[in-house]
Amino acid sequence: MNKYSKRREALLYHAKPTPGKIQVVPTKKYATQRDLSLAYSPGVAEPCLEIAKDINNVYKYTAKGNLVAVITNGTAVLGLGDIGPEASKPVMEGKALLFKIFADIDVFDIEVDATDIDKFVETVKAIAPTFGGINLEDIKAPESFEIERRLVEELNIPVMHDDQHGTAIISSAALLNALELADKSIHNVKVVISGAGSAALACANLYVLLGVDADKIIMFDKDGVLSSDRTDLSPLQQKYSKGLKNSTLGEALQGADVFLGLSAGNILSSEMLLGMANDPIVFAMANPTPEIDYDVAIATRKDIIMATGRSDHPNQVNNVLGFPYIFRGALDVRATKINEAMKMAAVKALAALAKQSVPEQVNIAYGETKLVFGRDYIIPKPFDPRLISMVAPAVAKAAMDSGVALNPITDWHKYEEELLERLGSDNKMVRLLANRAKTDPKRVVFAEADHLDVLKAAQIAYEDKIALPILLGNRDTILELKEEIGFEADVPIIDPKTKEEDNRRNRYADIFWKSRQRRGISLLDAQKWMRERNYFAAMMVNEGDADAMVSGYSRSYPSVVKPIMQLIGKAPGISLIATTNMMMTNRGPMFLSDTAINPNPTADNLAKIALMTARTARMFGIEPVIAMISYSNFGSSDNESASKVREAVDFLHTNHPDLIVDGELQADFALNDEMLKNKFPFSKLAGKKVNTLIFPNLEAANITYKLLKELYKVDSIGPIMLGMEKPVHIFQLGASVEEMVNMVAVAVVDAQEKEKRNKPK
Repeated sequence: MNKYSKRREALLYHAKPTPGKIQVVPTKKYATQRDLSLAYSPGVAEPCLEIAKDINNVYKYTAKGNLVAVITNGTAVLGLGDIGPEASKPVMEGKALLFKIFADIDVFDIEVDATDIDKFVETVKAIAPTFGGINLEDIKAPESFEIERRLVEELNIPVMHDDQHGTAIISSAALLNALELADKSIHNVKVVISGAGSAALACANLYVLLGVDADKIIMFDKDGVLSSDRTDLSPLQQKYSKGLKNSTLGEALQGADVFLGLSAGNILSSEMLLGMANDPIVFAMANPTPEIDYDVAIATRKDIIMATGRSDHPNQVNNVLGFPYIFRGALDVRATKINEAMKMAAVKALAALAKQSVPEQVNIAYGETKLVFGRDYIIPKPFDPRLISMVAPAVAKAAMDSGVALNPITDWHKYEEELLERLGSDNKMVRLLANRAKTDPKRVVFAEADHLDVLKAAQIAYEDKIALPILLGNRDTILELKEEIGFEADVPIIDPKTKEEDNRRNRYADIFWKSRQRRGISLLDAQKWMRERNYFAAMMVNEGDADAMVSGYSRSYPSVVKPIMQLIGKAPGISLIATTNMMMTNRGPMFLSDTAINPNPTADNLAKIALMTARTARMFGIEPVIAMISYSNFGSSDNESASKVREAVDFLHTNHPDLIVDGELQADFALNDEMLKNKFPFSKLAGKKVNTLIFPNLEAANITYKLLKELYKVDSIGPIMLGMEKPVHIFQLGASVEEMVNMVAVAVVDAQEKEKRNKPK
């Protein structure tokens, strides 16, 4: 994508369909006059009076306890500098988004037009009663230090400047683990820091609290080493000034154990790296270009332990590992501040988590066979679902132990369950899916690439490194549309009807005819059908000229399924093709089957659909908990429809006893754990969170997923084809660009899985 197109896409993302990225959503009923009279006058007077009696009741009757302010004056925004409060608002909205999706914390972004420290502090203090916590953001140093110090001192709610402490906390966790792997004592290491801004100083301060000797820290800024004769240093910088008047970065790095970079790209040379001590620890965190290129660094020193701020290299130091969960823990115990004990607790929790066995879901997301604590894995991955249940409780406990918690937690097991419940409200699975695809992109045929939205989906898949598109359709049309949307990449374009494709088309037709000549297919039929894109695309996958195909945007599902079934067929040992839809609900991903293929499956078919859906759920790192849905509960009806579901469950219980499945069950009992436990405590699903629903017929499944999608705006990925020999997947007619990109990611992951299974043992 050219620079203009990227700029346009970014602007459209923030402008359409509604300007901005966040909104206020009611949490109470408001349908009737009675609801409104409780929400506002006269009913609202009662909680007001209770809060007036006891100010702490504000946490009981309002949203204050889960509301954080992300506050800036726009003086140090990302890499943009002092751009002012209005221009900083998109960034603050983005931070609000991260708080919500990672820790279910609500945020108001506040942009303050004040560069004077006193004015800024007084403004924040004046609005503080609204919030349960304050996240300071993108405020330039040294003012940021004084602003944070005063607000922490003068307010009784948690305040943290994430630019400083977030990086310090995450890199400290990485440092502890790196030192353990290098077998070095934290008390003896020599540390060189490039950068002397707020983040670098916060890192140095936290490293000292961990045990690093401040006298063994040498710090540089853009003007050189922080030497004792410099008169331009702030009091905080003077702490790290040394009598090294003309020392260069290269000289300082001689024999150094640790390099921390929070400065500029490519300032650390291979020669400097070679001068460091054995097992050098290098945190090159300038973004987007690190202080030394990752590949150069690991080629220069085989014994290096390296971290960067980038997601495309191991050991990403990413603030999202910290701030959502630190505030989550602080809010949940109503901490009056975020103190050093709480930061240290977060450091140790992150360091400890990296040493634990990694869930399969995380391995799958990052395309790893098994992530194991070591030089390429010293800090957890941002997609690790355990972060909220490890870091938040550690912070909460530290707040309690250090005497700043006003609402101590007594039932830690219940608290951790509540934290995990919060994870169900976002689309992490979509991000996990895309990330998994990026680990090994595959060649995907887009059979309808001369449709604008399909081509947009191909463009996004290419630019996000999800897939390597092959575009099928009219070449002139595709080239014209590519120019229109700024899709400049040189990707293959194939028109099956053109003379240029005669040889391949005839070869495909001959192969197809020979495979179907005893089933009424003539060579002439085969040659005619190979001019059709879906037949041609399917043959490309069959013959290894592509790894996967997607189609269906402009044609009905049955018309696209037919050629795929004729050419691709079922996987070995599979007697039934089915589909499932992965729905991104507020309780987490839910698989619904069969949504598109089998109108009225038998009991045997239902059991097979359940097993294939379970296999697909595991492909995404989710252990299936399956409810076989009916209009009856455990034999309450002898109708044929209910009986076949019961029969399928009996088969699965007998032949697959380890599978968590039960039924027949009504949908409300399947999804309401309390109802299920009270009425049917004997069920294998009692006490478990159902994530897979198998319906008695296509009608029920299809209607359900489409109702969820349209009434509640639940994102859907699918229908995902189950039981096919090759990775082929079909869009819904008129699918959105986003839905198509998600299906492309599914196709790539499916191709990755099939490649693994087909590799010689």
